[in-house]
Amino acid sequence: MERDRLFFLSLIPAASIVMVALALIVAVFVYKSVPAILHEGLSLFTSVRWSPSLSPRTAFYGLLPAIVGTLVTSSLALAISLPVSLAAALFLCEYAPKLGNYVSPVIDAAAGLPTVVYGLWGLYVLAPFLRDFVEEPLHRYLGFVPLFSCSPSSGYNVFTAGVLLAIMSIPYTFAAIYEAYRSIPSGVREAAYSIGARKFEVCSILLPLVRPAVLSAALLGLGRAASETIAVTMVVGNAPTLTSCLLSPGVTLTSLMATQFGEASLYPYMESALFAGGLVLLVLGLVLNSVGLAIMSRWRRGIYA
Repeated sequence: MERDRLFFLSLIPAASIVMVALALIVAVFVYKSVPAILHEGLSLFTSVRWSPSLSPRTAFYGLLPAIVGTLVTSSLALAISLPVSLAAALFLCEYAPKLGNYVSPVIDAAAGLPTVVYGLWGLYVLAPFLRDFVEEPLHRYLGFVPLFSCSPSSGYNVFTAGVLLAIMSIPYTFAAIYEAYRSIPSGVREAAYSIGARKFEVCSILLPLVRPAVLSAALLGLGRAASETIAVTMVVGNAPTLTSCLLSPGVTLTSLMATQFGEASLYPYMESALFAGGLVLLVLGLVLNSVGLAIMSRWRRGIYA
């Protein structure tokens, strides 16, 4: 008992470093954001006007296009990555379990690739391909829909950014769903087959058991997509405008900070406004990841109880 107590006490300092570091990060972002918040008020988060100026009176930095762009690209990425990840996990678990032993490590390795690799591939391969074979047909045949009403001139737009984020998020969502599905006790699957259920019916029986894990994977994937910087900056177009068309250039919080921070110190309140954008992203990431991890932890306790 004494050794256990000493071991527990020895872990407290190391564990506290993480919490202290997180608290300091939040404190710095809040402190740096205060000048812009006091200068613009809630308009900082609700205005579309982005007007850098050397005069403090005329300087104004609205973050609404970047906030909306972050939510749109992340939601689009989730709408693509979650069904693909779920389908891949079901296929590898139920139809090709031996293949899963080879495919799963490859997908895990894809999660570790530098994001600039995805960005360069998206810049020179994905964007032109989507423009010619996906976006232009969407505009030609579905142009009456506001989402596809604008012409994709360059391929660097919100739609391309969402697709690239989906590709980058698949390894994370797939890993969470795949491991959760594999952890289902084999007796449940065998019981389903023993009553004559087919593959499709077995999947429909087992899927509800991993529903919390799927939800957790969705939240973690959404947080991962919202926090991506380099790859999104390369393909989103970086136009600080608010539009309902997915085929037009846009901006996200991360791309805004990446492109504007170099000159932010030259303009009054710009640096503070960018820190405010980072604060929004920080809060969003903490909420999504905390909820996702809590759901996953609760589900695992129920499985292994």
